[in-house]
Amino acid sequence: MIESPPILTIRRNFPRPTAEQVEAFRGVPTGFVCDAMGGQGAMAAEIAAIGGGRDIDCHAVGTAVVADNGPSEILASLGALEIVVPGDVVIAAMHGHRDCASGGDLVCGMLKNKGVIGFITDGAMRDYEGIVEVGMPVWCNGFSPNSPNGTGPGKVGFGASVGGRVVSSGDIIVADENGVVVVPFEQIDAVIEAVAHVKQLEADLEAEIKAGKDGFLDLDEMVAAGQAVFVD
Repeated sequence: MIESPPILTIRRNFPRPTAEQVEAFRGVPTGFVCDAMGGQGAMAAEIAAIGGGRDIDCHAVGTAVVADNGPSEILASLGALEIVVPGDVVIAAMHGHRDCASGGDLVCGMLKNKGVIGFITDGAMRDYEGIVEVGMPVWCNGFSPNSPNGTGPGKVGFGASVGGRVVSSGDIIVADENGVVVVPFEQIDAVIEAVAHVKQLEADLEAEIKAGKDGFLDLDEMVAAGQAVFVD
């Protein structure tokens, strides 16, 4: 390029969900949220709770702040420190790059000092013991002790593709030991309504199972409709 672009672009005023909208997802299992979105919404299974959640309580419900770093970069994540508010979840997009860490105990410590409640990346992490000491819930794609760069370019407050999901700043993140789910900003109210329906269906089915229910399919009806056949 004839002119070099800025190495860091920060969007401060992206739309945010209300506190009530975020609170509506508190304590809701990620599976329920996916069911409320037609069975979808989760990031790739490779993005998992650090250490399997054995040493840190890996539960987080909050507003996404996307730091689009790019491969081997960390500048956008450092930029996110300047705009996060308590209750946010930082999403560090590394574009799937795993040959260096996207953060460690020092980054997690600064994020926690800012009130951030979770750090999610499609890259690797390092300093496991230090992260445990900090107590920051983290979801990542493995570990690498290699150091990242901080030279940019990077963007904060926009969006990125992370773990097969497009996540935008302002979306709601629901994460637990089962994975990370993205609730798009435009769908928040509809998903909240659908979650209530899913909760009732789950409660009804659980009660039936406790009462002795031992199957789900009506095979006689399926056979009559030509949807199933028995083969000896």
